[in-house]
Amino acid sequence: MNQYKPIRAIISGGGTGGHIFPAISIAGKLKELCPESEILFVGAEGKMEMEKVPAAGYKIVGLPIVGLQRRLNWKNIVNDIQVPFKLLASSRKARRIVKEFKPDIAIGVGGYASAPLLKAASAMKIPCLIQEQNGFAGLTNKMLGKRVQSICVAYEGMEKFFPAEKIVLTGNPIRADLTKPATPEMKAEAMEFYGLNPAKKHLLIVGGSLGSGTLNKSVKGWIEAGCPGGEDVEVFWQCGKYYKAGVDAFMAEHPAPMVHHTDFIARMDLAYAAADVVISRSGASTVSELCALGKAVVFVPSPNVAEDHQTHNAMALVRKDAALIVKDAEAPEKLLPTALELLSDDVRRTQLEKNILALALVDAAQTIADEAYKIIGK
Repeated sequence: MNQYKPIRAIISGGGTGGHIFPAISIAGKLKELCPESEILFVGAEGKMEMEKVPAAGYKIVGLPIVGLQRRLNWKNIVNDIQVPFKLLASSRKARRIVKEFKPDIAIGVGGYASAPLLKAASAMKIPCLIQEQNGFAGLTNKMLGKRVQSICVAYEGMEKFFPAEKIVLTGNPIRADLTKPATPEMKAEAMEFYGLNPAKKHLLIVGGSLGSGTLNKSVKGWIEAGCPGGEDVEVFWQCGKYYKAGVDAFMAEHPAPMVHHTDFIARMDLAYAAADVVISRSGASTVSELCALGKAVVFVPSPNVAEDHQTHNAMALVRKDAALIVKDAEAPEKLLPTALELLSDDVRRTQLEKNILALALVDAAQTIADEAYKIIGK
């Protein structure tokens, strides 16, 4: 007999993949535990969740909410004038959604839409749970912390943002194919799949789906300098679709046989399996994946995020000798030398791999689902 009873859950939030993909993982776990459960997503109109959630097979309703824009230009002034009116409309619609769907629980994952939805649900005495992916809590989740029954976090020390008695250390839900270190068989498959030389060390540079200008500039500078220190190295460089045309032109003028570049990596499991060292931004989901995979990593936190949370994410690992960090402004000069030095130091690399793997929390979706069942008493 299945111990998990059918529940009705609203999952709200989004705006970025860092919010959306954990939300989809939580929904997937709830459906896995009890296929009869009903899940409704609530997002922000025009944001990426309105596309990604239906693609994952779930129904989503959009709220007209927008956020304040701090940069002063005409478009942002027009946006900011509309904010209070759209917030009021979103609050009314959120109450209507909760009243009609009659959820057993509301789950917030951060992002604009989760604030009016969880405020409405908590006011109607619906049990609520929030999941905070980062080491520095987002504004929406900080506002909601006092209203909800449970706060699932990925990092220690979150008592400075939330009531300690509500905090549950769960980790971040991650993709099912990225939950454990690669086997030798996977590494061999990766070498063949990507046409890499197994006799060389491999550096994976991950810039995200759109790419990272800083990481790309750092690699270009290293190539222009003649790839110093890269004699026994192959570089697998994900430059992002936004930068692909420019990188193609650059590589045509600066051929470097040891550098393989692409705009998008379809098989991230194999790309990670091939890598001896990873260079990456430090978004919450990426950090959680690298912990689970036990990868030696050099983080370059993006400076273009709220509350500089990527630096907080990275430093949580650096303080435990589980990763290295290079500041964004220093990356063009220091990034490739730092990564190549790590590639050549087997002892240091092995120690980082051991320490980052010890921080992995790979059952996050299950733990969050269990917490949801706990607070609704089913």
